[in-house]
Amino acid sequence: MRIRSIGARLAIPAVAIGLIVSGCSSDSTQTAPSDIGSTNDINPRDPSELRDGGNLRTDLTALPQNFNYLNVDGTDENTSSVIDPVMPSAFTADAAGNIGINHDYFTDIQLTGTDPQKVTYTINPQAVWSDGTPITWEDLKSEAHALSGADPGYLLSSPSGFDKVASVERGVDDRQAVLTFSKPYAEWKGQFSPLYPKSVTQTPQAFNESIRSNLPVSAGPFVITNIDRTQNRITLGRNPKWWGAPPKLDTVTFSVLDPTAVLAAIQNNEIDYAYLSGRTNVVAAHSIPDITVRTAPESRWNVLTFNGAPGAVMSDAKVRVAISKAIDRQAIADALQNGIVTNPRPLNNHIFLSGQKGYQDNSAPSAFDPAAAAAELDALGWKLNGDVREKDGRKLVLKDVMYQQDAWVDVAKIIQENLQKIGVKLEIQTVPGQGLFTDVINPGNYDLAEHGWGGSVFPLGALEQIYYYDPNNPQSNSGRIGSPELNALIQKTISELDPEKAIDMANQADKMIWEEGFSLPLVQASGNYGVRSTLANVGAFGLATVDWTKVGYLK
Repeated sequence: MRIRSIGARLAIPAVAIGLIVSGCSSDSTQTAPSDIGSTNDINPRDPSELRDGGNLRTDLTALPQNFNYLNVDGTDENTSSVIDPVMPSAFTADAAGNIGINHDYFTDIQLTGTDPQKVTYTINPQAVWSDGTPITWEDLKSEAHALSGADPGYLLSSPSGFDKVASVERGVDDRQAVLTFSKPYAEWKGQFSPLYPKSVTQTPQAFNESIRSNLPVSAGPFVITNIDRTQNRITLGRNPKWWGAPPKLDTVTFSVLDPTAVLAAIQNNEIDYAYLSGRTNVVAAHSIPDITVRTAPESRWNVLTFNGAPGAVMSDAKVRVAISKAIDRQAIADALQNGIVTNPRPLNNHIFLSGQKGYQDNSAPSAFDPAAAAAELDALGWKLNGDVREKDGRKLVLKDVMYQQDAWVDVAKIIQENLQKIGVKLEIQTVPGQGLFTDVINPGNYDLAEHGWGGSVFPLGALEQIYYYDPNNPQSNSGRIGSPELNALIQKTISELDPEKAIDMANQADKMIWEEGFSLPLVQASGNYGVRSTLANVGAFGLATVDWTKVGYLK
């Protein structure tokens, strides 16, 4: 499943968004535009046309390893999918990425000062946690403190700008919070999304461990009613304390499925809604009775991340850039998306997606040029010794790790063939999704890692989370790559309140990221979903937020 709230603004690991081609083209498959923000495809219907009740069955790649999305172990797609219907977020977005206040939780959110920056949150007076406790300013204060970085005991995925918040104070009453910033923060609308109760954020122990295995207190139209670890299944039911429009569905069921089993599960009427990974699956889904393939480009992209940590074989930026030039990203784009996307092309920006305001091609430092790659490795002392380059007795052998899925392996084989031509050996290692990030990528046990990122309408948030480098707190910078100059530009960018200036600085930062050989963006996701034809207000959302109260079955 690939849907999540606008509030989940962090770039999250998306382990299975690859779209690989196999077989010939089919007239039943329609290609989609490449640019995001142009459309969505959800079968929009008025709630009056839907029946009350029903169970929506969908898939996960693994059970969440921590239901705290803000924790370093919780920031992944599985956690995001499960908490989307059950946790508060401050803002919503439409298909074009236009942002609005989430009035279920806040009656008003306003920038009330710029020198210093102040933001005032007025909480919906009806909003309560599922245990009946009111949502108050203290919940916001506690989360802001947890994410501020002031206490290193909190294992954060990202500070989300709270490291720039000087104080959170009570407003006119307990239902209002006033944030005062020590430094401006451009993406302030991405904060408190999701919002957790203060019981989860008040201590490092609670933050890191209290909801690792369950989420007993939430505040959405649904709550978690059962977690069956034997069957690898999570069930959501209606929240009896919910104050907003009543949801149409009775339940939502998440079942863990290997990506290779998703199509069969749709065909056998075991699930109703799932992401379709691969053109073969898309073509096959078109012929399944009672299934509609819904398509809209979305804010997710595949990436090849490099390990540049001290002692790693690619610790030298010049080596990483040379390796980048040997990889044919257009061939990868063709292999992944031919027949699915109109005019497949690689993603050429680390910050903005094609179609987003600010997107421009900054990829010149990694332009495909095998001859230049070989010459640069020669100049760096990596000389051919037989079929493999060697320097100071160390062979240029790279370990490429990825989720255990054919699509990723096929990409790795393209890279392997590319690198073999310049005397670099690539070893392919697949890892089950449950441990790919916690056991391999986050600790840095790789040379190259194939995975995906999921973003949102707040793209600048990824700058600090992924590309800022603090050796004492790498956040999602698993490759340990960066520079003081890049750090300074990132801080300047995310502190710029003028959107046009922030976009310009973000692209300056992106150029530095390419020059560092940080990673290679591959392609952004086209967003193909198999959806039960009787379902409404659900499908391929693009940039839009899901309204879980409106998802349901037609009468």
